[in-house]
Amino acid sequence: MDALLILGGLLLILAGLVWLVMLAFSTSLLWGWGSLLPPITLIYVLRHWRTARKALVVSALGCIPLVVGLVLMASQDAARLEAILSLRWLKDAPKAPAELDIRLNGELNGQPFSPQYAELIDDVLTLREGEDFFARREVKIRLPHGSKGAVMLDVLPADRGALPEVEISWLLPEQDLPEARRLDKGYTLHLDLQVLPPNKLQGDFHLVMPPSFKTSLSGRLELFSDRLRYRDGRVDTRFDSRETLASVVEDYLQRRFSTRLVQLAELPEMTFPAQRLALDIEARINGELQRVPVVLEKDAAGWRVAGDRYPALHLSARTEPQVASSQPAVATPVAPEVTRPTLDRRLRFSLPRLQRNPSQYRNLLMRVSRASGGTVEGRFVGIDSDDSIRLSQQMGGGAGQASFSFKPEEIGRIELLEP
Repeated sequence: MDALLILGGLLLILAGLVWLVMLAFSTSLLWGWGSLLPPITLIYVLRHWRTARKALVVSALGCIPLVVGLVLMASQDAARLEAILSLRWLKDAPKAPAELDIRLNGELNGQPFSPQYAELIDDVLTLREGEDFFARREVKIRLPHGSKGAVMLDVLPADRGALPEVEISWLLPEQDLPEARRLDKGYTLHLDLQVLPPNKLQGDFHLVMPPSFKTSLSGRLELFSDRLRYRDGRVDTRFDSRETLASVVEDYLQRRFSTRLVQLAELPEMTFPAQRLALDIEARINGELQRVPVVLEKDAAGWRVAGDRYPALHLSARTEPQVASSQPAVATPVAPEVTRPTLDRRLRFSLPRLQRNPSQYRNLLMRVSRASGGTVEGRFVGIDSDDSIRLSQQMGGGAGQASFSFKPEEIGRIELLEP
């Protein structure tokens, strides 16, 4: 109410001043231009009081709700009134401290590159500049499988063999999708990343691509190794990611069933931001596979399971399931396990094969290049009723997930990025 009174009073005062200027122009052109300057406006009011008093009355009426609104605001929220009168709202809001300490110098495609976000997840190192839906500029490096913990890697232009694939992409104002370039040899790369608990890597980064790519980066890098965030040493449940929800659900199941032996299956696809999610969870609890429906809700404190009233879990060694035996253990010969070579589905992958057997490639990482230009990477979700290929992409910085659909005739090239 107080804000409406203040706004209404200001509008009445402004309307009176505009009317006064119009009256001055109707008197003469010289008085009209002169009334735009406050001293001459006052002289005009004194010289032509009978004409100007109508506009002054309107402005005076506006002072009444303005004063009443200020008095109400002062009595209800003095700090807010002080902030308004001190004009602090005109100043730029202070920026929150950066989550990552990234000190890289260089360029990408001939333009200065200053990434604000970096991660190494699923063996893909990503450097991202820009907070929009698509990155303004981005570098992706696909490392060898099983790159866990500290990473030390050196690649020289003369090296051959199975080397990391480097991809750079950029989005121009006139483009709908980013433009990408990829290289699997002929570049220089140095990585020396050490573990920084609880979920970061930190160290030296150096990348130089051939001159035609106009891309080089060098400096110190800090990046996330998963999509969890921590606050005071504990998982920050306010952050939107599947990993955050998995942590919340796992803690809930441990307390509900009074056991630490809980192994979650992969959570279903979900879209962020969201305030409420109904999920059908599969988990192996004490060795038994169970299906538990849960409803997750988000409030100011973060994500939680609706109706969660279970106490904290405190288990001693005696309460954990144990198997007792009075007989000495007898060694049982175990037949050697026959291991079969893993089939690399990338070798014979094609769009017709994907359309014939989509379930074989579900949730695998793919890259789709449009015939008209632009590239999108994401995990394969399925084929829609109109035969469109649908991908789901996890956005950087916790921005949630995005879904893309491509009609077969729009696809210039499709690649499977995982075996």
